[in-house]
Amino acid sequence: MNKHAASPPPTRWSTSAAGMLVALATAFALSQAFRTVGAMMATPLTQHFGLTPQALGTWAGTFHFTFGIMQLAMGVSIDHFGVRRTVLTAFPLAIAGAALCTVAPGFGALLLGQALIGVGCAPAFLACTVFIARHFDASRFTAMSGLVMSLAGMGILFTGTPLALLIEAASWRAGYAALTAFAVLSWIVIFWRVHEPARTTTAVAPDAPAPERQSLRQAVRDLLPLFAMPHTLGLLCFACVSYAAFITLRGLWLGPVLHDRHGLSLVASGNVALVMTVAGMASPMLFGRLDPGGARRTRWMMRCAFAGAAMFAAMALTQSRAIDIGLPIVYGLLSGYSVLLYAYTKNAYPAAVTGRAMALLNMAMFLGVSLMQWTTGVAASWAVAHGSEPFRAVFLTVSGMLAAGTLAFLLLPRAKVPVRPTP
Repeated sequence: MNKHAASPPPTRWSTSAAGMLVALATAFALSQAFRTVGAMMATPLTQHFGLTPQALGTWAGTFHFTFGIMQLAMGVSIDHFGVRRTVLTAFPLAIAGAALCTVAPGFGALLLGQALIGVGCAPAFLACTVFIARHFDASRFTAMSGLVMSLAGMGILFTGTPLALLIEAASWRAGYAALTAFAVLSWIVIFWRVHEPARTTTAVAPDAPAPERQSLRQAVRDLLPLFAMPHTLGLLCFACVSYAAFITLRGLWLGPVLHDRHGLSLVASGNVALVMTVAGMASPMLFGRLDPGGARRTRWMMRCAFAGAAMFAAMALTQSRAIDIGLPIVYGLLSGYSVLLYAYTKNAYPAAVTGRAMALLNMAMFLGVSLMQWTTGVAASWAVAHGSEPFRAVFLTVSGMLAAGTLAFLLLPRAKVPVRPTP
């Protein structure tokens, strides 16, 4: 008997599914790029349009606001129309928004462009996770999710040194033009490559009614019971600030502080952003492997967040070049603690409502980014108006918001976790 007979070669379907996932991941990578473009764009945009720090914070936060509020609607759309149709319909808005930013004659056009980009990118990550859940074995979910996150990291890497070199060689408009071109290519690849096969389902009686698809109103209504659970408020407070602190630094203020406070060139600032990004990409994998689980997980989360608040306070008060270059890289290594929040959320709610809890968590995280970026812009403008150094106000604001959200998580009820037996 042929010993290889029981081991058939990989099916064309498995290879095809991986190719489709890579195609979808290109849109997620563009979403990551648009999310962090502000670090290199902030200084040239300020010089070109004469933006105040408050306007700069509003510009950066607009993407995350529209991105966050559209998460639930995009989830419903994916359920109704599928991954392919949702992404292909929404992503042209991101292309249009990037093109509008490329030719923007004024600040209003920039804001509109950012809003369109946020809506267009809203289904990018959700589409990848849903596609993995639907078309890959459960045992491969973590591996394929890791592949998607790695590919998406290329978008953040682009907004470091490569984007800085492009802006210095041409202009900030060239940066947006490049992102527009990449987005068009991504849409074409998804249109050409992604064709969702029918999902396998269990047999049902011929006269059985079709499963009811959830409407947006029903999706919103299903979130309401989560707020009745005592630990939800503390979770949302922590979610609003944990990821926001990293993106507010890496995606908005890192370039301006290095350029304006310390006189670094745009390319030198991009190099720091690049190293911080690499550290930030490695951090979630590290924390994922070291996750202690149980009550120790929440203690790790809070200690890392308080340490981050202390780092931002140090950047605010010292105004040292070494600290302003070194601490962002250290914070990049620390930032992966937010991945523990997903594990905490998964265990904090019954399995029947895990999906809704994750949707609420994502909304809180991205709306928190919008709030923090806008608030730091207001703080910087207030500091300028009162003759103070704007970046001190920015970093003190981030430090205060991060500490306040973590303190709320500490003092408010938390989810009960199983206690591991001692050996």
